[in-house]
Amino acid sequence: MSLITLENVSRIYRLGETSVTAVSGVNMTVAEGEFVAVWGPSGSGKSTLCHLMGMVDTPTGGIVRVNGRDSSALSDDERSEHRNRSVGFIFQQFNLIPVLNAVENVMLPLQIRGEAAPEARRRATAILDEMGLAPFGRQRPDQLSGGQRQRVAIARALVTEPPLVIADEPTANLDTDNALRIVDLMRGFNLTRRTTFIFATHDQRLLERVSRRIRLQDGAIGEDILQAGK
Repeated sequence: MSLITLENVSRIYRLGETSVTAVSGVNMTVAEGEFVAVWGPSGSGKSTLCHLMGMVDTPTGGIVRVNGRDSSALSDDERSEHRNRSVGFIFQQFNLIPVLNAVENVMLPLQIRGEAAPEARRRATAILDEMGLAPFGRQRPDQLSGGQRQRVAIARALVTEPPLVIADEPTANLDTDNALRIVDLMRGFNLTRRTTFIFATHDQRLLERVSRRIRLQDGAIGEDILQAGK
């Protein structure tokens, strides 16, 4: 079943009198349960494309459909509700809140949704345990390694059990051992829970493990390859 469909989607940014085309005429579909990398050099439009699919940004032209619904028909409140309930986000810089410990960082999306603190804490603790971080729940981000911080960020993205996770360069700042561990954790959720993952990346370690690679060049799709056995 199609989760996201892009129909002739473009995104143009205007800086004064200058126009920059980040995404140009993209047509693609992402099905439920896919494990996809959008890749290309810096400036190719991969982050912009992922932001469009996650409803963080809106297209200048074309249509982004989510579960068959035109995202441009949604109000700002409906878009915010969709992001909070249906999309998990993982970032290169982790974006953890420094004054909160690991459990509290992971609890945050649940509390924003109005979940009671005891249940939010229980769910946050359980998913941190799945990430191998049970002993570190009371540690603040500055007391954790880079790999541990990224696992906390992944736990925060997954704790609401979203059907879609958008990850922007999630392994870029990690050494090889931690990068591969992170990829394997995400792939495990993809396989066991059918969570759809879309990555913006240029990390070859991640590209080798996804089931589909979409290469962007100057904002347009240059290649879309299914990787057998992945």
